[in-house]
Amino acid sequence: MSEISNSPRHDEPGGFGGDVRQRAIEAYDEARDRVSEAGRRAGDALNEAPLIALAGGLAAGALIAALLPRTRGEEELFRGVGDRLGERAKAAAEAAREAGRSRLDELGLNRDKAAETIRSIIEGAGDAARTSAQAALDAARGRD
Repeated sequence: MSEISNSPRHDEPGGFGGDVRQRAIEAYDEARDRVSEAGRRAGDALNEAPLIALAGGLAAGALIAALLPRTRGEEELFRGVGDRLGERAKAAAEAAREAGRSRLDELGLNRDKAAETIRSIIEGAGDAARTSAQAALDAARGRD
């Protein structure tokens, strides 16, 4: 007859195998929760800033495309197209920059105006601080 052991078996709860299994289950649950939370946060970010998410997706796609090697068929099919697209993209970017700059100038929002506004804010803040300090000093001395 075989001896009955009082020590737990490796596949029973409380045994070595049970501890490992329990830790694996806990690690799986934690990983699942983290992935779920990351997905929720990504969804929230998409809802809050869809244009930023779109730009990020486009940038990631461009990076992946740049890292993948071109096939011979692509090179034959798109020969010259890349150059034309690059020229058009540069022209479009320049047109957008000029249109934006022109509109900002119409609104009076240019570098000189911004510097003048910042100077005015700093001077005003300094004057307000001096006036507040003087009022506090006068109040502390009992003057009105």
